[in-house]
Parts: sequence; structure tokens; C-alpha cells
Amino acid sequence: MNDQPAGSTGPAHPQDRGYRDRVAVVEPYGVDHIPDAERHGRASSQFSIWFAAGMNFPIMVLGFSAVSFGLSLTSSVTAILVGSFLGSVVMGVLARMGAKLGVPQQIQARGPLGFFGNFVPVAYINVFAGIGWAAVTIILGGQALHHLVPFVPYWLASGALVALQLVVAVYGYNMIHFLQRILAVVLFVGFAMITVVSVVRGVHGGFGQNPAAPYWSGPTGGWITFAGYFLSFLIAWWPFASDYSRYLPDDERTSRATGGWTWAGNFITLSWLGIAGALLGSSAVSGEDAIGALTRITGPFATPALLVVLLSSFSQNFLNVYGGAISIQTLRIPVSRKTAVIAICALAYAVSLWADAGFEAKFKNFLFVGAYLIAPFGAILLLDYTVGGRRDRNRIGELYDERRVLEWGFVAWLLGAAASAPFWNLSFYVGPVAAAHPQWGDLSYVVGFLVGGAAWLLLHRLPPLWHRSGPVRGDRAAEAASPVPSASEA
Repeated sequence: MNDQPAGSTGPAHPQDRGYRDRVAVVEPYGVDHIPDAERHGRASSQFSIWFAAGMNFPIMVLGFSAVSFGLSLTSSVTAILVGSFLGSVVMGVLARMGAKLGVPQQIQARGPLGFFGNFVPVAYINVFAGIGWAAVTIILGGQALHHLVPFVPYWLASGALVALQLVVAVYGYNMIHFLQRILAVVLFVGFAMITVVSVVRGVHGGFGQNPAAPYWSGPTGGWITFAGYFLSFLIAWWPFASDYSRYLPDDERTSRATGGWTWAGNFITLSWLGIAGALLGSSAVSGEDAIGALTRITGPFATPALLVVLLSSFSQNFLNVYGGAISIQTLRIPVSRKTAVIAICALAYAVSLWADAGFEAKFKNFLFVGAYLIAPFGAILLLDYTVGGRRDRNRIGELYDERRVLEWGFVAWLLGAAASAPFWNLSFYVGPVAAAHPQWGDLSYVVGFLVGGAAWLLLHRLPPLWHRSGPVRGDRAAEAASPVPSASEA
């Protein structure tokens, strides 16, 4: 049975469709709760899926920016480690929520925000995030393929990548996990080669603090902003963390291990490639982009290096396209997951053709805007689970109850996003606080996270913000009202 159109939103406890661990079968579930009979896999799978996704050249592109802030090598390394650590910790907790509840992350957000309140801060933002991140990776993969085979135009190279990524994303969860296990090993070897060659051929000692750097804002402000680069990279993944753990068995041991493996897969890759990118950036010539610097520095090893970059576009875009399709279904657009995947791929391809020129600046603006808006959502989602009792399986039916139109979490998200706006620091908009105090660095994520979380703590015990008394649309009333049986009852 194929996945149902998303207009129905998926029942809280659908029938067993016999998917299990079958790889060469199209995933039959959309945004449904995964029944206990379908739960399978090991927590260690979270390491391979996030390790492979993190073995990606955009992270080196972020590290490449260290010298533009005038940071020393020591400051750059500590900023990378701190930003990666904090983002990975939250990723680990969110992945645990998937193993416990068995529903996608964005469906979980219906709890604190409401069924329709979830649309703007989560689903719409994440549709754009899925498309944007897919486009980012297509651009780098397409550029690498064009460097390898110059007679193949960029539009054709990127189109071929999109077609292959589309097929895998259509097959879904099990196929993605299967291929990520393979890519984790291949990309580990490939990026180890790139790291060693880049350091040996392109790096001559460390680099020191440089107040003459183009984006110098002092040692503290530059450090905070640069650490935010790596934090924001993982913030962009927060709305999707549970999507790749929701089939795991629901038991405490698996849940704890899921968090640990997810943390490790993300922290290791971001730290490693971020530091390698910083070293690579220190040896770049003026005006040289990251792909150009990689090609020049790796010299006789440029061909295998570009092949690694090309392969890495698959490891991340499998997740980008799949997660974007879940976002479309969360919006209740009446299409199947397969159709949603095709739509995400088509839009990402179109964006990649537009954004190829001036890629690095567009990439950073896109990365930061998404992270600014997702940070308060992450705080609200975490608090709803840890403090608000969302871990109770008997409340899963609430996530599919259309009568819960709007909850106080939506207001908390608005407050968090609004509070962070004066601190935004983008090429096209600099908030008043950021403009007046550049030495503070980019504090937008911290402000949004703290204000959004504090607002939810103050508001969530108030009477429901907007609940309808009428029946749930169609035959969803019984499903929304009845609890999902626990694993022991199934």
C-alpha cells in the first residue's frame, strides 16, 4: 500500500502495513504514527545517518569563513567545538523523542503550537528549508561534477544529481538508512584524504588574530558569530531529527542510545570538517571560492576530492528532500509523499540554477534566517516534551486532533522570533542591537531560544488558546479522541 495523500494528515494509529526493515519497498507511511509492529532497527543507525549527512562540503564552507572574522586558529577551533556541541546535544534529545513517540518532529510540534498554529513557524519555514538546503547541496555537487567533466554544463550536472536523489527519497526511510550506512564509510575515507592532503599541501603553520579582516568585530563578537555558524547548521536540522528515528523500538535503552549516537554523529563531523575548512580557508587566495580552493590545494588529488564532494551531495540531500516532503504533508496539502518528493526536487533544482552565482553569500543568509526562526521553536518543543508531559504515549492522539486549532506555544514562538529580530545580522538586514553593538556578535539564536522557552513556560498552563468544539473533519474524531496503546498493551 502506498502512502496516503497528506490532506488526511494520517491517523494517530494506522494499520500495520508490513513495511518492517524492507529496503527495496516504497515506504507506505507519510506523517502517521508508526505502529509498534513496524518498529525496527538499532539506535546505532542514528550515528551512520547523521555522520554521513555531516560529511558534507557546506560545513567546510562554513569553516572557510574563519579568517574573514580575523580569528586565530585557537579561537576558530574553540568556536567550532562549542557551536557543534550545543547543536548536537539538542539534536540528540529531539532524536530520542522520535524513538519514544513514533511520529515526525513537525507533527510533534502540533502539541505545543496547535494543529494549525504549527503551520507557519514549522511547516512553512521547513518547506523552504528543505528546498533551500537541497539547493545548496545541489549547487556544490553540480559545481564539483562540472569541474570533473567541464563539457557537461552546470544545469545538466545538477539536474542529474536531482534525479538520483529523487529516486532514493521516494523509497524513503529504510532505503535512506541503508545508503547512509554505506556513504558513512565511503565519505569518511574520502574526507580523511581531503583533510590530510589539504593540510599537507596548503597549510603552513597556524594563523593568528587579524584585526584587518573584512568582518572583524573584535575577538569576542567574531567568536560568538562564528560559533553560531555551526550551531545554526544544526538548528536547521532540529525540525527533522525525529524523522529518522521514529521507526526505532520504543524502550528506554534504545531511547537513551539514540540520543548518544545522534549527538556523536553530528558533533564529530561538524568539528572535523569545520576545523579542516578553517585551515583550508587560511590558504585561499583573494576572491577564490571553496570549490576553487579545494581544487587548487589538492592538486593531483583534485579528481578524487571532487568525487567525494559529489558523493556528499547525496548523503545530505536524501534527508533534505525527505524532510521537505514531510513538511508538505504536515501542511495537509492533498498529495502523497511521492508527489511531495517530486515537488521538493523540482523547486530545489530551480533554486539551484538561480543561486549558483554568488552562492556563498546567499547560502549564509538562507542559513541564518532559518536558524533565527527555528531556534525558539526548538526551545518550545524540548520543553513541551520534558516539562509538558508530551512523552506520554496516551497523548499522541492530540497531535492529530484538528479541534486543537491554536495553542499558547504559537504565541511563545512569535515572541521568541520577535525578540531575536533586533539582533539579526544579515547582509540585507542588520537589527538595531546588532548594528549598535557589533562587538557582541550574533546573539539572535540565544535570545530567540531563551525568550521562546520562557514565554512557553509562562503561558502553557493557561486555558487552551483556541479549541473548536465541533467534530474532527471526516472520520478522524474517534482516532483523535482515542489514545495510542503503549508498547506493553500492543
